[in-house]
Amino acid sequence: MTAKLHLGRPEGLGLLRDMLRIRRFEAACVALYQEEKIRGFLHLYDGQEAVAVGVMRALGAQDGVAATYREHGHAIARGIAMRPLMAEMLGRLEGCCRGRGGSMHIFDRATRFYGGNAIVGGGLPLALGVALADRMQGGKAVTACFFGEGAADEGEFHECMNLAALWRLPVLFVCENNRYSMGTAVARAEAETAIFRKAAGYRMSGEAVDGMDVVAVAVAAARAVERIRETGAPHLMECETYRFRAHSMFDAQLYRSKDEVAAWRERDPITRLQSWMEQAGHLHPEDLARIEAEVEAEVTDAVAFAEAGTLEPVEALERFVTMDEVPS
Repeated sequence: MTAKLHLGRPEGLGLLRDMLRIRRFEAACVALYQEEKIRGFLHLYDGQEAVAVGVMRALGAQDGVAATYREHGHAIARGIAMRPLMAEMLGRLEGCCRGRGGSMHIFDRATRFYGGNAIVGGGLPLALGVALADRMQGGKAVTACFFGEGAADEGEFHECMNLAALWRLPVLFVCENNRYSMGTAVARAEAETAIFRKAAGYRMSGEAVDGMDVVAVAVAAARAVERIRETGAPHLMECETYRFRAHSMFDAQLYRSKDEVAAWRERDPITRLQSWMEQAGHLHPEDLARIEAEVEAEVTDAVAFAEAGTLEPVEALERFVTMDEVPS
């Protein structure tokens, strides 16, 4: 494979901006949730930004994406605008799913973002279907499928790995191993804790990547996507990462210590990239101040847009329940 990542000043600033946009967007979501303006469940991506940003950098507009219920970061990195995304979080008609998807069911046809899926591992068979359809149409599209290490316990993970290998489907399986499937440490649930090694059982290539290093993720993803386009064969990439916040807003986090979280915060992907760029002379104080201000303005604008949005009338809630009427 010849895939390479040129990381000069423009590329580094872009990666930093993308990760900061995710971090600040979700910080605003926390505040809105505490004000009860966002309802239901809220699963934050704080700490895992390098995975979504690194992988999305390797994808083109023709490629598909299937994500998890912790998908705000994936959606932003894929290119869904903050305004309709925040409106969706608040259940507004102006949201990318007319306010019906909410936090766990983000979908956007224009960017080929096929969820957001509240079922653990639920995006895996969906990704196979998208990849099969793309291949039948004769294109070179790749489908990136994100899932947590907890999904490796599910039967559909093994079924989909097997079928993808048998049919040589162009799927990039991206396991975001954040070490806790809800509140269960991976070592208590998996006999083989290195998820990427499971690929060998299906004669599929696999690798482990430092998911707290956006450059490492971007390089590995670029290499994997190129291989998939050339061979049509699937690939499993395990990104070893960590979520800084609780599993959800209702999680007391009794399964891990504050010292453990603090230790992982030392590996914050945003801080790591920022430090490297400063040492390399690619990031100046005024750059960071400008990016922070621009991101803050974008998030503030998205919140204002969403709060000014429209709630769907009660009498219209039965629309789109069946296939008789499909939204445009």
